[in-house]
Amino acid sequence: MSDLPWVDSKPEAPEPIRDGRGASILGPRNLAREREVPDLLASPDTDAGTIPNLKFSYADARNRLGSGGWAREITIRELPAATTLAGVNMRLKPGGYRELHYHKEAEWGFMIAGKARVTALDTSGHPFVDDVEAGDIWNFPAGVPHSIQGLGDEGCEFLLVFDDANFSENETFLISDWFAHTPRHVLAKNFGVPESAFANLPTDVEKTRWIFSGTEPTVAKEDAIKCPQGPSPIRYTHRFLKQEPAKAAGGTVRVVDSRNFPAASTIAAAINVVEPGRMRELHWHPNNDEWQYFVRGRARMTVFASGGKARTFDYCAGDVGYVPLGMGHYLENIGDEPMVFLEAFKSDHFADFSANQWLGLSPRQMVKEHLNLDDETLSKLRQDKPLIV
Repeated sequence: MSDLPWVDSKPEAPEPIRDGRGASILGPRNLAREREVPDLLASPDTDAGTIPNLKFSYADARNRLGSGGWAREITIRELPAATTLAGVNMRLKPGGYRELHYHKEAEWGFMIAGKARVTALDTSGHPFVDDVEAGDIWNFPAGVPHSIQGLGDEGCEFLLVFDDANFSENETFLISDWFAHTPRHVLAKNFGVPESAFANLPTDVEKTRWIFSGTEPTVAKEDAIKCPQGPSPIRYTHRFLKQEPAKAAGGTVRVVDSRNFPAASTIAAAINVVEPGRMRELHWHPNNDEWQYFVRGRARMTVFASGGKARTFDYCAGDVGYVPLGMGHYLENIGDEPMVFLEAFKSDHFADFSANQWLGLSPRQMVKEHLNLDDETLSKLRQDKPLIV
């Protein structure tokens, strides 16, 4: 034991040692973090070269608090490699509002827990109202005004994905912010009421509501808005987890994109459930980068970047991962419970290529001479796409 006050030499501490190479840590260390990322502490021999960081945790993101809940974001500022999409993790208390707003980016939402009511207005002036719960998703195209309100005993928590990596939750177009920066006589003229009608506009922090406490609705969603021209014909919500999944030996995959959810024209996604000891097979995506959110469990991912470069990362629930366009990768469940992760793409459709299927549909002699595989191994190559093995 060292008598230096900054040295922690607990015997159970992981060390950067693999197969006799490396050495123990003598200096300061963050044991909790090192236990979360064993494949960074002692990288596999297959890792090589300079691949940028492809991981950021919501636990490390600034959490902005409001009277009705909170929100924390991971954008290109937190994860510079993520150049296509940004994400926000948000919580609303029962009755809590994400205030009436819109933004220049499309918003794709995934309900993690609880219930919420979402509202929107389409470009033809038709309103949309729906109640969503865990496993449901929504998509509001750029510019479409909308709101979200927590329902039930617990309210809700959800993930938002935006089709611009530079998005910020702090820069949305809020109705209270707009009114606070419009002269009162202009508001009066616009709405045909006296200026005194706007004497009690919000004056709290930053003169906006953003996320604030409210009263839970007492009417059913069908009665929330009475509109002469009727509700919007556009369906902005989708029952994602009620889709029939693609079943594989090691788990399930559900895909949602513009083909089964037309409102989502700029973001495609899949949710994967990988059983313990199984893995999302070796694959790559030809149409855009992959933005990941880990919902449950623990995962290991090695990303192959060509040119002799590869790097392995470890993830747990609440982490965000990223894979640039075309880079080969897998996701292995290294825990003792199902590993669930969401993958999203800035695209109108989901597309991937399977390494197993690629080799299975290539001439057998060609594959044999490329990789020096024996006939038994060649016979097990798949012509379908196994997804999770």
